Parts: sequence; C-alpha cells; structure tokens
Amino acid sequence: MTRSAEEAHRTPGQLAALLIDTSTEAIDQAGGYAGGVYLRSGTPGLLRLAVLAGLPGPLFRPWWRMHVDRPFPVADVYRLGVQVVLPNATETMRRYPQFAAGLPFQFGSLYVPIVGGSTTYGVLTVLRPSAADAAELLQHRDRLVRQAEDLGAALRRLEEPDGPQVSWDGEPVCVRPPGARPPGGRAGGFAWDPVTDVVTVDERLPALLGLPAETFGASVQALAEAVAPGETQRVLAALRETAAGRPPALPLYVRDGDGALRLVELWSPYAPPARRGTVSGVHPVRGSVVDPGPGAAADAAADLLPDGVLCVDRLGLILYANPRAGQLLRRPRAELLGRSLWDGVPWLNQPNCEDHLRSALLSPEPVSFHVGLPAADGAPTGTPPYEGAWLDVCVYPGPNVLTCTFSPASPVADAAAELTPTPEPEETGKAAATGVPSMAPLYRPIVLAIALTEAVTARQVSAVVMRELLPAFGGRRLAIYLLQDRHLYLAWESGFPKGFLAPFEGVGLDAHLPGVETLTTGRPLFFDSMEQLTAAYPGIALDAAEGARAFLPLIASGRPVGSCILGFDRPHTFSTEERTVLTALAGLIAHAMEKAQRYESEAALARGLQQALLPRRLSAHPLVETTGRYLPGTQGMEIGGDWYDVVEAGDGLALVIGDVQGHGVQAAATMGQLRSAVRAFALGDRPPDEVMSGTNHLLIDLDPGQFASCCYIRLDPVSGIAQVARAGHPPPLLRLPDGRTEVVDLPGGVVLGVDPGAHYPVAELRIEPGAVLALYTDGLVERPGADIDDGITALRVALAKAGAPATRPGRRPLAGIADRLTATARHTADRPDDIALLLATRRVASGGRG
Repeated sequence: MTRSAEEAHRTPGQLAALLIDTSTEAIDQAGGYAGGVYLRSGTPGLLRLAVLAGLPGPLFRPWWRMHVDRPFPVADVYRLGVQVVLPNATETMRRYPQFAAGLPFQFGSLYVPIVGGSTTYGVLTVLRPSAADAAELLQHRDRLVRQAEDLGAALRRLEEPDGPQVSWDGEPVCVRPPGARPPGGRAGGFAWDPVTDVVTVDERLPALLGLPAETFGASVQALAEAVAPGETQRVLAALRETAAGRPPALPLYVRDGDGALRLVELWSPYAPPARRGTVSGVHPVRGSVVDPGPGAAADAAADLLPDGVLCVDRLGLILYANPRAGQLLRRPRAELLGRSLWDGVPWLNQPNCEDHLRSALLSPEPVSFHVGLPAADGAPTGTPPYEGAWLDVCVYPGPNVLTCTFSPASPVADAAAELTPTPEPEETGKAAATGVPSMAPLYRPIVLAIALTEAVTARQVSAVVMRELLPAFGGRRLAIYLLQDRHLYLAWESGFPKGFLAPFEGVGLDAHLPGVETLTTGRPLFFDSMEQLTAAYPGIALDAAEGARAFLPLIASGRPVGSCILGFDRPHTFSTEERTVLTALAGLIAHAMEKAQRYESEAALARGLQQALLPRRLSAHPLVETTGRYLPGTQGMEIGGDWYDVVEAGDGLALVIGDVQGHGVQAAATMGQLRSAVRAFALGDRPPDEVMSGTNHLLIDLDPGQFASCCYIRLDPVSGIAQVARAGHPPPLLRLPDGRTEVVDLPGGVVLGVDPGAHYPVAELRIEPGAVLALYTDGLVERPGADIDDGITALRVALAKAGAPATRPGRRPLAGIADRLTATARHTADRPDDIALLLATRRVASGGRG
C-alpha cells in the first residue's frame, strides 16, 4: 500500500511542504539555481519527480518519471546508494552520455540518496553552474548529504509501523527558490495561522500597501481585502488551499484598487509535529506580496522599442510585455501578463522552442532561434501551417528572469542564418552578445542512438522508442509493425484502445493502408488531423475523434523492416524540422530492429542448443532424490554456460554443477563439451580430483578463450558420505534435518581452463537422511553493487525457511523447495546472468536408518 501525493497533502506530515523546504534549502546551500526531489512511486522500479524548484515543470516533462534501471545519475544513486557529482558537461557526457545528450547544456549537478534507516526513499538533486572539476563541489556535496540525511529521517518518521509507505504518484510540485523574486520592486511578508485565524505581518507590508499594521491582525479576510480589494475571494481561496497543503503552483497576479499589478506568493513551511497546530490536516501559511514598482522610465523605454520584449521568470511566468510583443505574438498585452508562457503564447509549445528555452534556463549563454507564426484565425482548411511570417527570437538568461526579444524575420533570413559560419574563438564575445544558435534541436537522434545501442531484442528497441521518442514530440500512441513473409505483424503497441489494432494484424503489402504504403513507397506520411487521414484513406478505422498521426517507414540498408506509427491526442502541425528528424529517427529504429531480429535468430539457435545439452532427466537412485532448475538471463544473449547434472558413478551418484564464463552460442557449446567430459569421467567412477583435473586439461586444450567454474560431488547413497572437489565455484549449502542451515566451506582450486598444473583438493562431508544439499551458480546470489557473500547468506536463510523435503509423508517435496528458492529470480525482469540450481536429499532407508 502506498500513500499518494494527494493523501500526503491531507496528513499532518506535510510531505509536499517538507520536500519543498528541503529542495529550496539545498539549492541555496549548494550554490545552485534549480533542484528537486525524486521519490519512489507505487509502481515498482519507477521514480517520480515530486518537487521541481527553479525550473518550469512543462519544459521538463520527459524527466518527470525515471526507471531505476536507466543509465541516468538519478537511477544510479537510487539503485546503488552512491553519490554522484558531475561538475560540468564534459564529465556528464563521459559518465552518462544518454543523459548528457538529452540536456546538452553547460551546467553541473549533484545527486545524493535520501535514506531513512534501511529504506531508500529517493534522490535529492541540485543543478548549478559548471565547475572545473569535482573537487570544487565536494563541500557543496557534503552539505547536500546532510540535508538528505535529515530528509530521510523525517520521511521515516512519517511511516507508522505497518502503515502506508511514503511515495509519490502525482505530477511534480513546481516552486521557485527563496530569493528568486522579480528584481527592482518592494516586498512585504505575512504569516497566517488558520487554526486561530491570526495574521502577522512584517514591517514592510503595511508600508507597501499604505495601510496601518493593525489592519491585518483581525482576520484573513482583512488581509485578502488589503492585498487585492477587487479579487478578495480569489486570494482567500488560494490561502485556504495552501492551508490544506496545496499551495498554488505559480504566484498569483492580482491588482490593487488603482489597477496596478501585485505578485502574491504562498507556501506552507514544514514544521515538526510538536510545533504544528492542533487541527489535523491544517497547516500554517506564509506569503509575500511584491510590488514590481512603477518603473516608469524603464517601462517607457521598453514600450518604445521596435522589437517585442517579454520578461519571464524561471517558472515561465510572464512578468512584463511591451506593446510590440503583444502585436507580434498576436495576444493583447493584458492577456500575457501574469500567465505562463505556454498559456499566453500556446503556439510556442513545440519541441524546437522548448529545446531553446531549456538551453537558456540551464546554461548562461544567450540563445537565438526562429519560429514561424501559425496561420491566422479563420484561415481556410488546408492552408500551410505558417503564413510566411517568421519571428527572430533571442533569449537572454539571468539569475531570476529571462528576457526574450521578438522581431520580424523571413524564411530567406532564416536560411541565411543557418548558413552563417560558426564564430571563431576571437568572436566568442560578440556571439555571446547577439545570441548563439542552440544545438538542442540536433540532439534528438543522438539521444535515441545512444539508447538504442543498449537495446538487444525487438521488445527492448520498442521500449526505448516509447520511452525516448514519444515524450520528445508529445506523442501518446505508438505501434511498431515488423515485416515477415510479405505481411506486417504487430511487435509493440501502447496507448491505443484495447483491440483496436487487432484487424490490422498480418495485413499484406497490397493493403491500402498508410502503415503499409509508407513501407512500400519508402516515404513517411504525416497527417495533421484525423480529417486529413480520412480524406486520404476513406473508410479507415479511427481510434480517436481528433489527433494527428505520423507513419514512418522502417528501412535499413535498403531492406524493408517494418513501419512505425506515432499518434497524438490533438491535431498537430508537423514542421519541416520535425518531419526531417522523425524520418532520420525511423532509420535508426530500423537498423536497431534489424539488429534485434538477427540477435533473436541467433538466440533461438543458442537456446535450442542449450536445451539440447541440458539433461532431460537426472539419474535416479532409490535412496536419493534430486531436482534441478535452470533460468536463462534476460540481458545480453539470454543464454549462457550454466549447467547441472546427476550421473551414475559406480554404486553412487555424481552431483555436478558448473558455469562457463560469458553468454551466447560459444558459451553454450563450451558448456556442452565440458558436460560431456564430466559425464565420461563420472561414468568411469574416477575420483573427484581426477575429474576436475581431466576437465581442466580438456578446456585448456580446446582453447575457447573461456574459463569455467565447477563443483563435483561423489555421493554414497547408503552411508551419506560425499567427496567434494571445487574449481572456483561458490560453496554448497546444507540444510540439516533439524532446520539449521550452513555454508559448507570446503577447500578448492582455481577455475577450469587457466592453470594446467592446478590441483583440486578433495574434502568429505556426511549428508544425513532428510538433509538438503544445494548447489547453485553465482547468478542466484550475485547482484550488481552487492557483496556475493550477502547473496549467499540470503540464499541460506531462504533455504532454512523453505522447509524440509518429503522424506516422510506430509513434508514439502524437493521440487517445491527448488521453486521457492528461484521464485524471486523467476519474476525478476532484468536478470543479468543465468541461474542453475541442483538440490539433493537422502531418503530414509527401508530399515529406518541412514
């Protein structure tokens, strides 16, 4: 059971306020300009951004969710419990190329885990200006570590015994750090206790509002009337929401009695339980009122400029707009002020513009780009998306405010700008003054290419496309079809209504469908709306009443692979740049899919070889019961060189388990050769040390470039005496009849295939009737970043809890014990290695004695 963000707001713990306080303080302590907190969510393996301070949330939507297995610093910190310091873009690219390609800007960052007791709750992160090396940031990191420790302790206190877990499953709360206020104006502060309805103000607020201090002490109603006489109810509603733990995401722009703008910001500071009010779920409120000031000279000067000017704070709120900006952006000036940039100018909400704005927010250099104006309202259907009117946009970043200028441009000017050579080093100062074009629009193919290098199967490739491509372009639906025997078969789909794609399964290449024709013609097809799609393909089934679709051919080295369909929930105009980038990305996807198909063919061959080499049945004895389990790894080639066997050896049994280094066909083939050799030695009833030595020489003679570990046990079923020889293999485990379990620490030799003169000492132990002997490979006990001894200890505990085998009626079958020991691994989606397990137990002899 988890606690959602909404539930957290209603608890005295004030989860959101606690995270906000920690984030803003961390930014201040680490010399940063932005930061936030990732928390675990109700979905296993998924982190969610709970608080984002100093940056606008909509621009960073692709980073709201983070899978713990992604090659990103946040995922590593949470999964491994380490601290990550990235002083600059160069170090970020070296260590986390996929992350750096997604945000290719000049900034440094720090990440520390949030741990309370033995629980990792999430990650605290701060973005800051670049530094020369990590040594400059160690002092900041240490401060961040202390804050994360305090936060972890506080989160642990929120979790009552046997109560719900602290987690986050909603959208992030976006706030501005303290001190990030519009410059140049006057400000005053206040506090409100909703339990007693007492309002206190500092000495600056009465002066700012021109009212005596006693005016504010009566009630919150008096405060709201003093701050905004014409918008009292709006201010009261925001105060009450904040007291309930839901402060507004953006400041309120209100007007005084004369119509002048005022900025009101509200928050609920976290307080320990002992210092909170007595009413559950009601929190004290603090706020500030900022008067931007008349600024007559500055406003008058900016109002006369021939270019449009907007001032935007770091959360995207428009603080100032001159008259020319309203003309160029086609919005009345009054409708721009106090609104977020994407609400005030919605047609700027496109990937190209977002990339440049992210660049201005994360790096200190100005950026410039060109954007086409949308068609005028009332334009006939089918007109080009842009009227031919273009704007030249420059963004100048500051500590708290971004200044954006807009001026008319033309496609000819755009082309000339694109052809302008890159400034030489001596021209850097001039470039900084005029704005250097951002490289952000070029990085999308790089991000996808880096991610696709880690994808092996067709399913993994599809998952990468879903994770990296759709968020980048605002898509909500994805379908990937692969070509087989001149028919298209669905390989992956997400976002479509259940069963909608079923009629299209296995369609031939002669079908009149856009997903087919994009492949047969090799041309991508873009439809800005469903009306365009139905006009081109009358009668085609639709999955939505509105939206846009892109059909991309997947062609690798001239060979057709399949087709990719991207779906959008709303009509979407595909710019020339988007069409070019999507077409290039389709080529990357096609090559990755072709590679995945080759891999899966080889993997199928290797799996078949491996299954043929593993024993179909184990040699049996009336006094011994054995059972084995094998699980292939889910990463890499999905097959490897693990094996187990039970072989008749004279009047006894040989229990064998081994692990050949590596994965793939070669590992499986080497495993088969070793298994055959060990069986031949065992059938000749050779002593365990001779079996190991002979197998070692065979592997060296074969020279496959691989080594192997092995454990060989010759068991006398009547006496229970076992002779053991080990070659670099993990030690066996033994569960005694009374339930005690121990690690059988026996001497051993080096792995097979390394030293032709290696010796393998033989040790003895006795297996009582009812005892369980467990042999296993390291895939069952080894985890990245963890000590293998801890894994062996965990397996020993699991064996102790699994119960005794069915040596007598009513006991657990040995097969059931094997299933319990491999249950966790069986349901793990990211097993990095193969797993082999062999269990053996002695039955009670008919005479009742072992």
